[in-house]
Amino acid sequence: MAPKVDNTEGIVLNFVNEQNRPLNVQNAADALQKFNLKKAAVQKALDNLCESGKISFKEYGKQKIYMARQDQFDIPDSEELNRMKEQNANLQEKLGEQKKAISEVEAEMKFLQSNLTLEEIHAKDAKLRKEVDEMEKKLIKLREGVALVSPEERKAIEGLYSEALNQWRRRKRMFRDVWDAITENSPKNPKEFKEELGVEYDEDVGANFQSFADLMPHGKKRR
Repeated sequence: MAPKVDNTEGIVLNFVNEQNRPLNVQNAADALQKFNLKKAAVQKALDNLCESGKISFKEYGKQKIYMARQDQFDIPDSEELNRMKEQNANLQEKLGEQKKAISEVEAEMKFLQSNLTLEEIHAKDAKLRKEVDEMEKKLIKLREGVALVSPEERKAIEGLYSEALNQWRRRKRMFRDVWDAITENSPKNPKEFKEELGVEYDEDVGANFQSFADLMPHGKKRR
């Protein structure tokens, strides 16, 4: 491609070569207005370039169509064209992947922005930091063997737990006595009768009294 020079013909030649497509004088004049070139000057430059053989032209009636000389360009053969098409297809695929990735990031940003404001994020961060600090203090105490529950609180909780176990034991015994009395003389099969009434034993719902009783401190268990 011809180098740019500071003259009308040089500007016009450079433009025609860069465009490398059919142009009429009006096309060229409109595009070269940024160089303060008038249509007449552009027309003269085009004609001079044609006469000197630097560009080519064809006449269609009274109008001339100007074109860059194609012999100055390297025209790829069919093999190179196929390679370029393949490269273009690969680039288009990568472009599509990039656009998809950008869309996903933008969607994620919108989602995050719609959830919490920056002020809310700072507030939540401060709250979580405070909770972590409190948990770390408790962990330090546990590692040092410090009891986090006072003996009085422990005794009261054990008492409530023991009373709940006693109530559970009593109710199991009361139910068993009543159930045995009902089913002893009943003509119905106890299992079928139980299913008919919708009665469920502890074992039916995965509850085991002994496993809860074993949680009581040693020496306080009552079997």
